[in-house]
Amino acid sequence: MSKTTDFTVKFRGTRGSYPTAKLGFLKYGGNTACVEVRLGSQLVILDAGTGIIDIGLDEVKNSILSLEKKPHQATIFLSHIHQDHIQGLQFYKPLFSANSTINLFGLNSNEENLKDTLKTILFDKVFPLGLDEIRSNFNINNFSQNDVIVISQDGTVKKYDIVKDDIKLLEDDIKISSYKTTAHPKNGCLCIKIEYKEKSLVYATDKESYVGADKKFIQFTHNCDCLIHDAQYTYQDYIDPIQPKQGFGHSTFEMAIETAQLAKAKKLFFFHYDPDYNDNKLGILENEFCKNQNIFFAKENESFCL
Repeated sequence: MSKTTDFTVKFRGTRGSYPTAKLGFLKYGGNTACVEVRLGSQLVILDAGTGIIDIGLDEVKNSILSLEKKPHQATIFLSHIHQDHIQGLQFYKPLFSANSTINLFGLNSNEENLKDTLKTILFDKVFPLGLDEIRSNFNINNFSQNDVIVISQDGTVKKYDIVKDDIKLLEDDIKISSYKTTAHPKNGCLCIKIEYKEKSLVYATDKESYVGADKKFIQFTHNCDCLIHDAQYTYQDYIDPIQPKQGFGHSTFEMAIETAQLAKAKKLFFFHYDPDYNDNKLGILENEFCKNQNIFFAKENESFCL
């Protein structure tokens, strides 16, 4: 397959809430949420949990420090700014190379500027370097449900307003749009759709479903080639009479399956596992839920092509 037609997805962090870097939790993944997507010559990263750290190490080795010293370019999308989705960003090594261009888009909290928020919670007050001291060309942008991002194979990144702008795509362009959920606590969360070469991927982390499913989200996801869907809890934990998880902003495995079936998604990957679920428990659940050949458990460092 040529570079201009590749659509490759690699799980770099599959865990929710906090990392589980200990024996018995590593088969399915100990790093927090991060998915690496290669689309032709372009790198798109979905969320910046601790899984993003290894992407950065690979990029430094393969481009920045290679004999050719190729410039690094990446576009990062944050579904929201809860800690498990941003805690690896300061340790993404290309950030500190002048040979890097990194465009970041994310949901702005309470109508605040995302750059100001990240400057406060990730850099200036809690990190040795302030945001203004970052050496790379690091651009932080607000991203809302009305925005569409188009990435060209030459690295040009443009933001359009889906209501106001006429969006024209070239054959090799990458189109990225979002759907804002409201079930997640506080300020909501963005589910992100990537469309490229007549293929589509939907990333829906921290997505709690409704009884009967979320009809608008199903419309957004309809006929996608792959759905990566939050499945943090078993049904038993979700409705536990002592410590119920309903309203926490996360789905059960059954919710993810129902959504995928109604949306007619061609593949479903469970994602964002509860940090209390070890390999043994997830293995039992995988045996239960993955009898259908189109349903999978995301595993850290595993990849596939669309």
